Formats: sequence, C-alpha cells, structure tokens
Amino acid sequence: MSAQTVTVRGTVSTAFAYVRNASVSFASSSSPGTILTAQTDSIGHYQLTLNLTSVPAANTLPAKFELAQNYPNPFSASTVIPYALNAPTSIKVTIFDILGRVVREMSAGIQSSGTHSILWDGTNGAGHKIVPGVYFYCLQAGGEVQTKKMVFRGGNEGVASLPLPYSLPMSAASPGLRTTMLSEGTFTVTIDTTGTTSPRIVPLQINNVVIQGDTTLDYVVADQVQIVTSTLATDSVQQVIRGFGAANILPWRPDMTPDEVQAAFGSGPGQCGFSILRLRIPYTDNVSEFSANLPTAQLAQSLGAIVFATPWTPPPAMKTSDSIVAGSLFDSSYASYALHLKSFADYMASNGVPLYAVSIQNEPDARVTYESCAWNATQFLKFVKNNAGTIGTRIMMPESESFVHALSDSTLNDPAAAANVAIIGGHIYGGGLGPYPLAVSKGKDVWMTEHLVTDTSWTAVLGTGTEMHNCLSAGMNAYVWWYIVRYYGPIGEDGSVTKRGFVMSQYARFVRPGYVKIYCTAAPQRNIWISAYKSPSSAKVVIVALNVGSSPIQQGFVVANGHMASFTPYTTTISKNCQQGTDVPAVNGGFAVTLEPSSITTFVSN
Repeated sequence: MSAQTVTVRGTVSTAFAYVRNASVSFASSSSPGTILTAQTDSIGHYQLTLNLTSVPAANTLPAKFELAQNYPNPFSASTVIPYALNAPTSIKVTIFDILGRVVREMSAGIQSSGTHSILWDGTNGAGHKIVPGVYFYCLQAGGEVQTKKMVFRGGNEGVASLPLPYSLPMSAASPGLRTTMLSEGTFTVTIDTTGTTSPRIVPLQINNVVIQGDTTLDYVVADQVQIVTSTLATDSVQQVIRGFGAANILPWRPDMTPDEVQAAFGSGPGQCGFSILRLRIPYTDNVSEFSANLPTAQLAQSLGAIVFATPWTPPPAMKTSDSIVAGSLFDSSYASYALHLKSFADYMASNGVPLYAVSIQNEPDARVTYESCAWNATQFLKFVKNNAGTIGTRIMMPESESFVHALSDSTLNDPAAAANVAIIGGHIYGGGLGPYPLAVSKGKDVWMTEHLVTDTSWTAVLGTGTEMHNCLSAGMNAYVWWYIVRYYGPIGEDGSVTKRGFVMSQYARFVRPGYVKIYCTAAPQRNIWISAYKSPSSAKVVIVALNVGSSPIQQGFVVANGHMASFTPYTTTISKNCQQGTDVPAVNGGFAVTLEPSSITTFVSN
C-alpha cells in the first residue's frame, strides 16, 4: 500500500453535443463523505486530482462471462474493450460497421479466468483508420457471444491505455464472490446538472469505477428532452448557388456611393455579402446613359459580384405603342432590338464589366403606367429562337411578374430556342414561388430576380429570410431583391445596412457563389426552417436556420459522414446584427443548439 496522486480528465457529452457546466463528482467508496467535484467547461471537458492510498484487489473471480462497455466511448484514437471470464477460454473480438460488414478481427488465444482487456487502435484489417461512425464489437468466448455498440468520432485525441480502468459488475449472490473490491482507488462517479448546464441532461451515476493511475474518462449522458434533429447529406447535391443580390436602377434612384457599394458587396462583418448586381438597360443608345452604370458595376465586380441587366422597354420606335409605356415589339423590329441589347452588353464589356447575362424584358405580363412592354409566349419563342443568339451573352427570360411558367414553356420545349437560353428568371409578386421542373430538366438556371416588401417591421424583415429559404428550397439558383438602397431595402437611405440587409447577409455572406445546396431533412418542429450548403472545393458546410416562432427551440443537426470539429454561429435578431457567437463543437458529426426566438442563424463549419 502506498500513496499516490493521479489526474482524471475527460469529457461529458450527449449523443451529439458536449455538455457544458455539468457537475462531475468522484466519491470515494472506502472513505464515506470524501467527494471531489469538477465542472465541465464550454466544450464538455473536466479535470480533477485524486489522492489514492491503496489499489484495488486483483484476485476476485467474475461470476460469469461479461463483456463491458468500451472505454472511452465515443473515442477518437483508440479504445479499451474490457471483459471478464469465469473460466479459461479462447477469445476472439470482431468489429462490425453499421451495415454488418467485418472491419477488424482480433484473436487473443486462450486466456485465464479474471478480468482482461483488448486495446483497439481504430484501424481495419488492412491497417487503415476507419471513418467516424457507429460500430459494434462482438466478443466470442468459447461458445458464448456478446455484442455492444461504440462510436468512433475520428481525430487523434483521447488515446486509451491499458490496464482496464473500470471494474466489471459482479453479482453479490454469486458463489465465492467477495462482497467488495472497494478501496481508495474505487469511486462512485456522479454526473449531474447545475443551474447553467446545457443541454439539460439526465443525471448519471456509475458505481465501482476503479482508478489505478492517470486516466481519461469520457461519459455519454442522455438529454432530459429528446432534441429533434435535421440530418444533412453532404453527398446528396442539389442546385448550384449563383449568389444573392439586388438592383441599382438608374436614373430612377441616385447612383450608389462607393461606401454603399462596399456595404452591399463586401463580405466582411457588418456588410451584406451580395454577389449579384442587377442593372437597367436604357431604351436609348445614348452613351451617357450607358456610362452612368459603370462606377457601381465596376466596383461591385471588383468585390466579386456578377452583373446582369434588364430592359424595361425597347426603344419606342420599335413598339406598337410608339411609347415607352405598354405596346409590344413589332415583328419587324426583332433583329434591331437584339442589336440594341447587344450594344449595351458590348459597351459594358469594353469598359471592364462583361455582363453575366442580359434579360429580354422586365415583367412582360404586367400592365403598368411606367416603362413596359407586353410579350406573350409565342413572341418570346420567336425572338429567342431567331434573334437572341446575336446578343453575345447568356440570355435570361421571361422575368414574369409572378413567375408564370407558360411564358417560357414553349421556348424550353423548342430545342433550337432553348439552346439560346441560360437562365429562366422571374419575380414573385402575388405568386410563382415554386419549383420549375421543366427548366431544370432542360439544364437551365432558375433565378428569382425581383421582389420587395415595404414593411420594415421585424416580423416582415425576418419574413424575407423565410422567403429566401423558400426560393432556395424550390430549387432556385439565385435570389435578387429590388432596390439595394431604399428605406425598405438592404441598405438604408443613410447608407447603413438595415435589419433586412443583415437578414439577407445570413445567406449572402456565407453561402458563396458556386456553393451547392445539399439535402437536409425538414425540421420536424413548427416555426423552424433549415437549409444547408457546401463548398465544392473544400469540406466547408453552411447551415441556415430560422426560428420564426416566439419561443427558443432546441435543435439538433447531424452531418452524415461529417468530419467537422466545430461550427461558428452568426445570428440576427431584433437586437443582433449577424452577431458571431461561440464555436459549437461537433460530436459524432453533429451538434445541438438553442435557436433564439424570432431569429435567423447561420452555422459555418470549421
């Protein structure tokens, strides 16, 4: 018997979330009243020092064959598989994956009665490290077989070591069994809640925990309330995201200042992160009107934005109304109109701003008293098929007021016409927010290119976030608001980012052009909307979650085959503006958080 000081450390987690501010206490079984307690930190870690004056007895025979839970579990680098034999027998351990496939077989030969352990380093039969996930270990002892589950989460921390850190449970009724193995190296471990424990957990007590030296003890506890989860499938790819943006329409509004352009198209803190700029194509060929668009377009492009342009009307002489209002394009003017659109595209390109796309007409189905022109499906088909190819850019159509598919169906169904179209654009005034399977089947992008809500209440502003979610969930590749600078827009009249701008930035700053939307199970809770995206060039995953209800809600996320260490949250509420929060560790590819009431939060993987 000798005195020694040992350090015990570890983590406390639920199935997929580290538990912060939980109480972890070690009560000496041989010295009643001697209790040492630690509290977990923000990432579930605890550590304490124990003073031992003796070690456990080692000559007690188990009552029967017992397979114990592996330790640590979940594990990152290696784990101990403990077991007890009541008679000498041959031992074989087999590791299976969740599909029942053999990962590793380990044979220990004939072993004596008593407690034993096998150390597994998380490699398969070929010596390669396994992928994170759920596994099963099966122990065959003579003619008996027992199986238990374990979780491998990857990484290189938490290397387990022999000897066995736990004593195995034994029945006091078993013949010849000693009544106790306890000494000052044997403890009762209790994990409990404090006033600030998160998530709330079901208290856990583990008896007869044997400590023989410095060791790591990780514990998995149950949530008090079952947290509903959404599962993200990174290998189930949906549409490519082209970006998010808004319009700068001259001369109807003053041109944006350089500071306003920075606020809109910069992607740093306090900026919107837009990546799409929409312009108006003048109905004259006046170079001064063309040139007015250059300063903002040039600066936005230098910040990474793409630029597209929309005409509100052809030149009046080309129309049946001989006016900028109403009327339709003369059949004889189709070729001239294509050249008019080309002239604007060529001018912008020659001045360093090649247009990503040119639209044929703004809202061809709207009947208004400002610049406008009516188009029907037949007219679109004829123009696109015979004339759009001469414009020299990607072509967008029809930009319907309420995304009426009938205006573009016939064009898409004509192979020669469809070849001249790259983007099916539309607005969602009064309707039209939904999937467009025909456009997708023809390989066309689908963009929402204009909408506005003048209501600036927080409910309406957060509603823009819900609308963006709905557009992306409908398979759209881009979301474009109306005026960038306006009291109801993303940039206010004073040049500062508005609450609507911060809500839009929750997507635009983090879901960058070229990211792809990935499959995400719908949130099974009321008022929760979730979508997920990934970078095609890295393992980065972005999750956007809206809680439009009035109560906080716990929400879990599991990334299938995920290897993320943590996620950084950014939240906008009535009192927060895309505010960065504390990193949330990912456990087994998942994590759980509390979504604030009436909020939108973006989680960016690390």
